[in-house]
This record gives sequence, C-alpha cells and structure tokens, in this order.
Amino acid sequence: MAKTRAQQIMAAVETRSADEVTAAIQEIATEFEPYIIKQRRHFHKHPEPSLHEERTTSDIANQLDAMNIPYERPLETGLVATLRGTAPDAYREDGTPRRRILLRADIDALPVTEQTDEPFKSVNEGYMHACGHDCHIAMMLGTLQILRHMTDDIHGEVRIVFQPSEENGKGAKMMIAQGVTEGVDGAYAAHIWSEVDAGTVSCEPGPRMANTDWFRVDVRGTSCHGAMPQRGHDAIMVAAEIVNALQTIVSREISPYEPAVITVGELHGGTARNVIAGTAYLTGTVRTYGDTTHDQMPELIRRIVEHTAAALGAEAQLTDYTIANYKVENDAASSERCRQAVIKCLGAEGEGHYRGTLSGEDFSEYLHEVPGVLAFVGTRNPAIGATFAQHSCFYKIDESVLAKGAMVAAQYAIDFLAEPTQEELDGPAIAAVAEKNPALAEKLRSARQTAAGARDAMHDARTARHAAIQGIHDARAEARREEKAGKSDSER
Repeated sequence: MAKTRAQQIMAAVETRSADEVTAAIQEIATEFEPYIIKQRRHFHKHPEPSLHEERTTSDIANQLDAMNIPYERPLETGLVATLRGTAPDAYREDGTPRRRILLRADIDALPVTEQTDEPFKSVNEGYMHACGHDCHIAMMLGTLQILRHMTDDIHGEVRIVFQPSEENGKGAKMMIAQGVTEGVDGAYAAHIWSEVDAGTVSCEPGPRMANTDWFRVDVRGTSCHGAMPQRGHDAIMVAAEIVNALQTIVSREISPYEPAVITVGELHGGTARNVIAGTAYLTGTVRTYGDTTHDQMPELIRRIVEHTAAALGAEAQLTDYTIANYKVENDAASSERCRQAVIKCLGAEGEGHYRGTLSGEDFSEYLHEVPGVLAFVGTRNPAIGATFAQHSCFYKIDESVLAKGAMVAAQYAIDFLAEPTQEELDGPAIAAVAEKNPALAEKLRSARQTAAGARDAMHDARTARHAAIQGIHDARAEARREEKAGKSDSER
C-alpha cells in the first residue's frame, strides 16, 4: 500500500532544514484538512456546557487513542496529553525533557440556542459552540496529527491540555491545580476570532484580552401599594439609577485613554405589578486593561452604589466583587516567535493586526505561571456570512482557516522546543552557581550580557573607525587623481 505524504515524512531519516520543516508542516496540514473540518463539525453538533463536557472529553480521548498519543484525565472532564519528541537531544540523561511546551484548547460550549441553518447545527437544545471552542478542539487535533508525524523534529516534549470550563472562568485554575504547568517552559493557545480577517493570525505583544470581574449589588427599599408611592422607597427605581450612575465611572472617574467597560446584565426586583418593590438586585461585569484601573474599580462601584441609594432614601450594598480572570498579556519574545511562525506557514500576507478585545479568557492563568502567547486566528469572511460576533446565536466561521491555525501551532511548538535552554546558554560554570545561588547566577548572566554588549559596541566602533579611515584614504586618493588629472590638462 502506498504511503501517505505524512507517513513518508515520518519515515524520513535525514535531518531537515528549517525550510524543510515548514514545508512538511504545510504538506501534512493540507493532507489532514478534511479531518480537521470533520472534527470541528462533529464537536459543533454536540456542544456541552462548562463542567459537563463528558461526551466531548470521551470523543477527544477516542481521537488520541487512534493517534496512539497517551493522555491522563485529572478532572471529570477535560484531559492532558503528552507527545514525546524523538530528536536525539529531546530528553536529558535523567529522562526529563530539555524543554516542554504547553498547548491549550478549551472545550466547553455556551448556553445559547443556535439559529443557523448549518447541517451540523447543535442537537443539544439550548447549547451552542458560539465562541469557537469546537474549532479549538479541531485545530489542536490537527496540530497533533502534524506533530506526531514529525517527532524527529521535536527537541523536547509537548503537553496538550484540552481544558474544560473556560466560559465560567474556572477551568484553567482547576487544571493548574492538577499540576499541568509544572515543568513547563512556555505556553501557547489560539482563539478563533470574528473581528480578524480569515487567513490571517494576530499575535501582537502586550494586553490582548481584559481583566474580567463579576459583581452583585443588593438594594433595600420600602415596599408599599403601587398607588401610594409616597409611602415607600422604590428599590427598582433605585436600582435603575445605580445602573445609570455606574456608567459615570467610565466617563468621568478614569482616564479616557484607559479602556474600561461596566455592564449590568441582570436587574431583578418586585413581586407584583401593583406593589412598590422593597428589594432588588443587579449583577454585572467589569472589563479593564490597566492594573491601576482594575484595582480602583471595587471602591468606585461601592461609593456610587451606596451614595446613589442614600440619595433616594434607600440602602444598597456591593455584596459581591469577584476577580474571575486577569488580563491575557502576550510575552514579547513569545509574540515574535509566533509572528515568525505565521510568516513561515502563511507568508507575510498571513500576519494579522488586531488591537485586542475587552473580552476575557482564562488562558491568562497559564500566563501567570509561564511566558506565552494567545494568537487570534481570523475567521471573518463576509462572502460566506462569517461576520457575527462571538456568543451570537448566528455565529459562523470560515472553515478554511482551521488547517492554517493547526500549522501555526505546530510550527510554534517545533520552533520553541528547538531553542536553547537557559542551562545551555549558561554553560557549566553559571549552571553550577545557579543550583546553589540563583540570585548570583542572575547577576553573572547580566554581567555576561553587559560584557557581550560591550564587545558588540567595541566591534561596531572598530568597524566604524576602519570605515572612517578607509573613507579618508579614498578621499585623499581621489584628490590626488584629480590633481594629477588637472596637471595633465594644463600641460596639453
């Protein structure tokens, strides 16, 4: 039986150049593109809410079994797979990987009733993959199809986290509590995004997704007959005033250069249509980028809540303020590595640009543990109606981007693991110091970098000096030639 191209690449014994590695990634991704799309449609058809991803987890496990990739299930839902590199230097003598990268895909769906006409639309009433997590699962399975055929190019170990419960902000913390970031040197995740053009990937450094907080306000007034409002204090009216007053925080309390959103998503109160409500409550979310603004928010909300209620003869209290997730902030080096991976796989035209969003993502929890990057894989394509925002019941994606996302993730992982470790950069002398005195080792690294910088500066200065001397010599030679030519002309 003839081997597929992926099998041929896997069977090759020669060492591949960087360009050959990228070409292999592209070829295998193209071969498995129908598989990736098929998986996306399957998971889209069977969405499950946060912490209830039982079938989703089982179906992912079946795919890993078919690929002969080992995995563990540390939680009731979700799993962690391991792909071992077979490059000669992938593991140290003690059996530990020289480098380990974590790749994450979230797997839960939303409580949204799908209103599309797709043949693979949700069969689970009231739930939908309206944020793209079905795509994340499929792209990661595609990435594994690529990498499992290229283990000789993997100079370390790949840890793949299929994470539950991203939508309620709990899953990353739960996985980290199970130790998934231990022994990890870097992390990568991708998010399908409706505001980025299909065929491009955005991975700029800095804040990309916002600090995400939740709050609740309880209002206590005085109930009375609806025909005698003067005898009570209307909790619903007070709550409505608080909703409006909270918006002055964004417009008047913080700098216009600081992105911030305060959204009240629920307001509940009253017991009957002819009764002035004695109690009410509202819940909402706060989104920020700046650390100072984020820290100020609870006190700003508390002050407005209490004083607005008091002005109307009622009482109100900020009864809950929960920091769900901190902002996703891409590490500069990781962003540049990702950008290069995009250019390698998709060409310069594949580099996308996006300002970021005030949406939240619990991938930030991993980035608090290790440096890494979240890439936005663009899926916006008006020609096929792929324009609806995340969480829309009409959400649709351009499936041609899925194989591209798998390519970039595979390229990033291979490139990351091929880079030298800190131990390799240190050499034996600093490595020995680091074991007993990390602070001193860091000073030695800094001193070495300073010395290297000084050597580079000296080299640049010497080069400039030689260039200047050569310029003087050339100028003098030219002057002599002109002088000689002038004399010859006069003699004629």
